[in-house]
Amino acid sequence: MKRITIVFFLLLIIIFTNCNQRKNQDIAKLNIVCTIFPQYDWVRQIIGDKKDNFSLTLLLNNRIDLHNYQPSVDDIIKISNCDLFIYVGGESDEWVNTVLEQASNKNMIVINLLEILGDRAKHEDHDIEIMHTEDDEHHDLHHHDDIDDHGHYDEHVWLSLRNAITFCPVIANALSSFDAENSGVYHNNMASYIGKLAVLDLEYQNAVKSSQLSTLLFADRFPFCYLVNDYNINYYAAFSGCSAETEASFETIIFLAKKLDELDLHAVMVTESADQSIARTVISSTSGKNQNILVLDAMQSVTSRDAENGITYISVMEKNLSVLKEALK
Repeated sequence: MKRITIVFFLLLIIIFTNCNQRKNQDIAKLNIVCTIFPQYDWVRQIIGDKKDNFSLTLLLNNRIDLHNYQPSVDDIIKISNCDLFIYVGGESDEWVNTVLEQASNKNMIVINLLEILGDRAKHEDHDIEIMHTEDDEHHDLHHHDDIDDHGHYDEHVWLSLRNAITFCPVIANALSSFDAENSGVYHNNMASYIGKLAVLDLEYQNAVKSSQLSTLLFADRFPFCYLVNDYNINYYAAFSGCSAETEASFETIIFLAKKLDELDLHAVMVTESADQSIARTVISSTSGKNQNILVLDAMQSVTSRDAENGITYISVMEKNLSVLKEALK
C-alpha cells in the first residue's frame, strides 16, 4: 500500500509536468519500456538490425531486483508515454496499475507476462516446496496447504526457457502491429530465436536425464520454481523466492545440513545476490564439510551496460546449465 501511495503522489506531479512530453519525443522511434532484463533482451533479439526504429528502455537498470524496486518520477514518465510496456505482473508490480490508469498514451500496448501464462502461472505458496521446519520429523518436501487458495503468483517466470518460448511470439506480434512493413523481419527473428531457446531446453533435458543426482539444495531464496518444474528436479530451500527473510533459523540450518549428508549432495546452491553466509553455515554443520557453493543466476541484477558488453538471456541460461551439471553430477 505504501508503494502505491508513493506512486499516486508522483503521478500528481507528472500531470503538471508531462503534458507536452510526448510531443517533444522523436516520433520516428517507437518507445518500448521493459521492467527487467530478460524482457529487454527478448525484444533486442526480435528487433535485430531494426533497432534504430525503436527506443528501448530497461527500467530496473541499477542492480535493484524486482522485489525492492520503486519507480522514480522519470520512470513513471517513461512508462506513461511509451508505445509498448512489458512487465511481469505479480505482487511486486502492483504499482503498475496506478501508473497505467494515468498514462498519457492511451494507445499503449501492455504485455503482462503472468497474464500470458494464464493457468500455467504458479502460485508460490502452493507450488514452492520448501523445508517445513515445524514438522521436521517427516523430513520431506511439504506443500503449504494452510495458505489461502489465492496465494501470490511466483513472479520469476523468465527462469523457464519454455516460458520464454511462449512470450516471444506475443512480443513479435506487438512489434509488428507498430511496424507492419517489417513484420516479416520480426517474425523471422523470433522464429530463429525460439529455435535457439528450444535447443537449449533440450540440452537441459538431456543434462538432467544423464545426471547422477536429481536434487538441488538452496541455502538461499528459491526463485527457480519454474526451471525445476520444467525438468522434474527435486529441491530443498531455506526461503521461497519472494521471501523477505535474510537469516535462517537454527532448525533450518540443521535440516538442510542433514539433507546434504543424507542425499550425499556435493553442492549448496545460492543466487547471484547472496552473501553466501547461510550456505557456509550449512556446510559447516555437515559431517563432511567439503561441499562446494555454486551460483545460479536469476538475472535480477543484469543491466543494459551488461547487455552492451555481450550478456544475453541465452548466455546466462547457458551458464546456469553448466552450474546445474556440476551440481547434479
